[in-house]
Amino acid sequence: MTKALISIDYTYDFVADDGKLTAGAPAQAISERIAQVTQAAYDKGDYIFFAIDGHDEGDTFHPETKLFPPHNIKGTSGRHLYGPLADFYQDHQKDNRVFWLDKRHYSAFSGTDLDIRLRERGVNTVVLTGVLTDICVLHTAIDAYNLGYQIEVIKSAVASLNEENHQFALSHLQNVLGATIIE
Repeated sequence: MTKALISIDYTYDFVADDGKLTAGAPAQAISERIAQVTQAAYDKGDYIFFAIDGHDEGDTFHPETKLFPPHNIKGTSGRHLYGPLADFYQDHQKDNRVFWLDKRHYSAFSGTDLDIRLRERGVNTVVLTGVLTDICVLHTAIDAYNLGYQIEVIKSAVASLNEENHQFALSHLQNVLGATIIE
């Protein structure tokens, strides 16, 4: 079984207290864990993909502009990885098992070449971490499910804006998409 860990949107704008669309304390609470899980996956030989939201400043055509304030604008510090995960990426960004993917929509598969990259590497299982559990993590899982991947979600390495949304998403991931929820 070949795995790839997909780290979704764990950036300054989604995590820091002054981030543009922050999940705040729940997202900050997973900072150490998400870095540990990423390092462990790397040490096992898994592929690591950073699927990071990237918006163009002033893009009024993107559907999210009607729903959320501007966030993760390309070229801003809001797109920088948050906490120790930034150190991991800095240390491994030139490695042939670590990738950065710009994404425009919730799902890491939407409008990216993620599926092609995973298939080229024989990946059949995706391990999801990051934020927000009920938005970008969930939408990535839905696309992974529809593309035939096995899905694992590290419960202690995902977070949402509030506990109710987080629990709904975990239940949906497990009971509707057949994801394995790993404590």
